[in-house]
Amino acid sequence: MSDASLRCGFAALVGRPNVGKSTLLNALVGAHLSIVSPKPQTTRHRILGIATRPAGQILYVDTPGLHRGARRALNHSLNRAAHAAIAEVDVALQVVEAGHWTDEDSSVHAMLAEHARPRMLVVNKIDRQKDKRALLPYVAGVIERHPFNAVFYVSALRNEGLAELELAILERLPVREPLYAEDELTDRSERFLAAELVREQLMLRLAQELPYATTVEIEQFVEREDGMAEIHAAIWVEREGQKAIVIGEGGAMLKAVGSAARRGMERLFARRVHLRLWVKVRAGWSDDASALRRLGLTD
Repeated sequence: MSDASLRCGFAALVGRPNVGKSTLLNALVGAHLSIVSPKPQTTRHRILGIATRPAGQILYVDTPGLHRGARRALNHSLNRAAHAAIAEVDVALQVVEAGHWTDEDSSVHAMLAEHARPRMLVVNKIDRQKDKRALLPYVAGVIERHPFNAVFYVSALRNEGLAELELAILERLPVREPLYAEDELTDRSERFLAAELVREQLMLRLAQELPYATTVEIEQFVEREDGMAEIHAAIWVEREGQKAIVIGEGGAMLKAVGSAARRGMERLFARRVHLRLWVKVRAGWSDDASALRRLGLTD
């Protein structure tokens, strides 16, 4: 791709937890790059999703959900990652849940207002609104108090409104040659994506609080001669009791997590995967700055 009129730049997806930023990123890129679960604060890393189109290339940055009252070192690290992403992009997209605007949404907008770049309001989950007419006064009230350069109504789950959003983003990006090849979807390694797919299953299958005390570390990622990827992953928890829950009775939970994660890897990596999981205990890892650095969860 080489054209003097092509546009290329970065667009950050920001918002409070659980408004659908990761689902939106996956829909815009067309691949399962950012893990998704009904639980808030699922995303812990900045994920770059690359969408190459005839008119240019959009580099989407999925950020951790911004939340107030952060207490643990992990929470502070997630907020810093989101702030850093916003400072580096060309366009900022604040994603909100249709019909809802909270104090956390206001805090996100205040942070965006600190930076001189286009701000777009993306009203997600419109498929959940029975009366679409109610969205107009809702958005009118929002933008009266919190100005935006443009407003878009989308359903990331149903791929509604995404073409219009994409076009508007491209129009606001600088004229520049693409930074990545046409077939690239992310700058993240398969090793990183494998860890995230295991963590996604933990988020989906475990009780409400336990997923936040877990993380995943890939200890081995080997390409075998037969074309299969051999992956060994450690699931870190903070207490022995948590380890027992992750393993489950007779190893049932760990087996279910591993089977589902392996299938996700095979779809994403387009080859067979042999996945082995272990559960290990490290007390207080989520509030230990040195442990977070080693696990790649902080700068």
